[in-house]
Amino acid sequence: MFKTLRNAFKIKEIRMKLLFTFAMLVVIRLGSQLPVPGVDREYFARWFAAQSGDTFNFFDAFTGGSFLNMSVFALNITPYITSSIIMQLMTIAIPKLEEMQKEGEDGRKKIASITRYVTVGLALIESTAMAIGFGRSGLLETFNALNVITVIAALTAGSAVLMWIGERITENGVGNGISIVLIINIISRIPQDITGLFNQFVKDKPIALAVLSGAIILAIIFLMVVLVIILNDGERRIPVQYAKKMQGRKMVGGQTTNIPLKVNTAGVIPIIFASSIMEFPIIICQLCGVNASGFWAEIMKGLSSSNWVKIKTPQYSIGLVVYILLVIFFAYFYTSITFNPIEIADSMKKNGGFVPGIRPGKPTSDYLTKILNYIIFIGACGLTVVGVLPFVFNGLFNASVSFGGTSIIIIVSVILETIKQVESQMLVRNYRGFLND
Repeated sequence: MFKTLRNAFKIKEIRMKLLFTFAMLVVIRLGSQLPVPGVDREYFARWFAAQSGDTFNFFDAFTGGSFLNMSVFALNITPYITSSIIMQLMTIAIPKLEEMQKEGEDGRKKIASITRYVTVGLALIESTAMAIGFGRSGLLETFNALNVITVIAALTAGSAVLMWIGERITENGVGNGISIVLIINIISRIPQDITGLFNQFVKDKPIALAVLSGAIILAIIFLMVVLVIILNDGERRIPVQYAKKMQGRKMVGGQTTNIPLKVNTAGVIPIIFASSIMEFPIIICQLCGVNASGFWAEIMKGLSSSNWVKIKTPQYSIGLVVYILLVIFFAYFYTSITFNPIEIADSMKKNGGFVPGIRPGKPTSDYLTKILNYIIFIGACGLTVVGVLPFVFNGLFNASVSFGGTSIIIIVSVILETIKQVESQMLVRNYRGFLND
């Protein structure tokens, strides 16, 4: 990785892209410290301390602490991520959007434009809920119409600006801009989490115990990173042979290729979906000021990940079982709407392609479905291990960190993808130089 970056800085074009990306990241971190007018910035710090659960910790990690500080970037790019997922699902459900996606570059631009409008709409809804829901209980220094409108405008504009910065990074910088924005937010919280782990397990402990604790923490993080890399790069390649055919006076075809089926096709989406569903009832109750009691209070405790794997209250760990089942379900669901074996089999049949030993058409689609289901299960199990480990250590040792599970998957995936893009740009430039010579 470091060798790739060192070689990239030697090329002016790529160096300028890297510097532009870095400059945008500086702007993002500065904006994360810019307060929203008319709010009590200490409100969420006190509110977090009073909560028994960690419902909003996941959201705060994604915003790089902007949510806790109540800066203009408090919503960050979460509305854009949500709108992108919604548009992906709607593309499958609405034929017109599906046709638009198949139009090529023009169609993708239209979908991107719709996604921007949906993002602004979601940001407006979320900022309104925060300004009114939390404003009544002390978030606003003075709860009146002017302050509510100011907060809504600031938070919505902040989310839109971050979306714009992400798109500029994609065009003029290196990597996927939205992913880069997300990863810098997550990384910004790591020093704070490492300090917390050090103070809890290493500081003021006997030397032998401190060394052992530090080694265990590093080993766990290392193993999780290795597992994420394996999940990210692992794939099953299905060989495809294309028959030779006459085209004019020439014989074409006959080449052999493959269909790469990734082990973790859905990426981090299953964990995000599962976490959102588990946290949604709690967030609604807290925003509406509803205090659950009796049976519903027990349900809410079971939904909160901070109560899972507790030795004193094992009954709440049923929520962890539900979470695991949701992760596996969404791994299958998301893959089913993004990879269609029937379309792949039909396309192969039309172009004279076939899987060796498998008849074209329905037998091929059935074969791909069988292999895909097997691979998805392996990927879902690996994803579950990465996602559940932080809850286990939090429950058993009270070791709460924001870079576990989902965050590690995002960090590793984005870094690997960005490095591949830099290497690709360097390779393209070398080809250009060769052709110019």
